Amino acid sequence: MKKPMTMTQKILADHAHLKYVEAGQLIEADLDLVLGNDITTPVAIREIGKVEKEGVFDKDKIALVMDHFIPNKDIKSAENCKCVREFAMKHDISHYYDVGQMGIEHALLPEKGLTVAGDVIIGADSHTCTYGALGAFSTGVGSTDMACGMATGKAWFKVPSAIKFNITGKPSKWISGKDVILHIIGKIGVDGALYRSMEFAGEGIKELSMDDRFTIANMAIEAGGKNGIFPVDEKAESYMKEHSKRAYKIYEADSDAVYDEEYTIDLSTLRPTVAFPHLPENTKTIDEIGEKIKVDQAVIGSCTNGRLEDLRTAAGILKGKKVAKNLRCIIIPATQDIYLKAMDEGLLKIFIEAGAIVSTPTCGPCLGGYMGILAKGERCISTTNRNFVGRMGDVESEVYLSSPAVAAASAITGYICAPED
Repeated sequence: MKKPMTMTQKILADHAHLKYVEAGQLIEADLDLVLGNDITTPVAIREIGKVEKEGVFDKDKIALVMDHFIPNKDIKSAENCKCVREFAMKHDISHYYDVGQMGIEHALLPEKGLTVAGDVIIGADSHTCTYGALGAFSTGVGSTDMACGMATGKAWFKVPSAIKFNITGKPSKWISGKDVILHIIGKIGVDGALYRSMEFAGEGIKELSMDDRFTIANMAIEAGGKNGIFPVDEKAESYMKEHSKRAYKIYEADSDAVYDEEYTIDLSTLRPTVAFPHLPENTKTIDEIGEKIKVDQAVIGSCTNGRLEDLRTAAGILKGKKVAKNLRCIIIPATQDIYLKAMDEGLLKIFIEAGAIVSTPTCGPCLGGYMGILAKGERCISTTNRNFVGRMGDVESEVYLSSPAVAAASAITGYICAPED
């Protein structure tokens, strides 16, 4: 008798060369891609030297993206990048992205066509779960696991159980994927999906753009998820055909697959949502905030919300307006291609005329790196993915997470608000 499996379980079973896997089972699976960045790769390089194997398993299945402290902000970051650059040259790594070619890794890899449906992908960065938007199993790992993956092309996994999110309805004008995932995290908590697959389904998915889906999958980790994954529909196939020459494989969950829990998310009921300090689960809708919360800085960018659709939304709100006095507004396109398209569409002109600055693609302030560090007592409204204590600077600063629409509207008024309908 055939045993039912979720979408994630089917992908893992195939890559482990097994007919069936179940939650809690330990498996060894083949990898389609191993990812590292300028922070995590140097550690992996030191570890790979301890593996009794020369070289890497496949120079075409490793991606090394310099994005966190790029362009280098200090001597240490320069040394880290030099370490990775020399490793990439030594092993002839096909997908090495440095200044001039790089972007924020989780926006760059799908754009470059390196991630497609049915893949198993590990990355030494927690937001590697982004690629589930395309129907891949992708998850973050430590640098030691990355090293083993680069050396052997394999990784150990404990097969996750799953939570099903049924998406219904149609979102109103200013509701985006960021509002959807903040609503979910507010509902289930930052450990609500701990080591479980967050699997999305339902008619409402067709109302979500690919950029929305990337945002939602990206923040699965903020609910503790092992991965987030979407079914492959016409939008996903169209995206992959536009960006990639790789063959892809579509997996579908069995109709009788077992889920630990099921939730229904009606998009038509959602309101612009903000995560207050100091956890992504500390959410309030814009209607629940009440008091005016003054902000000193607005950041629109990151692997969560630095895509072209995000910049278009922000530009639509900022056009003809001015950033509030004494507020810094920082716009960060996620890749060079997005930067160019934003330039061609006149979005950068809108940002600069409004009084914002536009940065080269970089993670920058998201992790408290540079390009927007907060001083003691300062507040930032940000489209990034985490708002932990000290995440963007001083431990007594505060980060509020929002969609690009809310961040742009707040940049104009100087306090947290949603755009006018």
